[in-house]
Amino acid sequence: MTGAVKKKVLFICVHNSARSQMAEAWFNHLCGDEFEAESAGLEPGVLNPLVVRAMGEVGIDISRKTTRSVADALKANKLFAYVITVRDAASAEQCPVFPGVTTRLRWEFPDPSALEGTETEKLGKVREIRDSIKTQVEKLCELARLKT
Repeated sequence: MTGAVKKKVLFICVHNSARSQMAEAWFNHLCGDEFEAESAGLEPGVLNPLVVRAMGEVGIDISRKTTRSVADALKANKLFAYVITVRDAASAEQCPVFPGVTTRLRWEFPDPSALEGTETEKLGKVREIRDSIKTQVEKLCELARLKT
């Protein structure tokens, strides 16, 4: 798709510290030839180190990423073909409606910041979330390609 404008995708979660960062990274890694993904949070936090580690294990370095707010994404006045909220059931009510979007999707994944257990146990759960997000991204890539 050389020379063509890439369709934009925005992933939103509460803190932009884990799930939306993983989804953005996977989407750009798997679908970056045709699409460009970004991420944002309702209340930007600090990048989750276990998420950075889990993504690094699959060859995707997000260690230099910063969190950003949904307000900043709105101010940028970009048009997004897809806006996907990645959340757990507890944060479902907090997800905003983003104007001017062709397709809105909601994906549910556990919040890595709410995981309990030892660091090893938490990392194992983050890996599961990472892999589940990858599966959803692969499905979306295929669907989005069919629509182009």
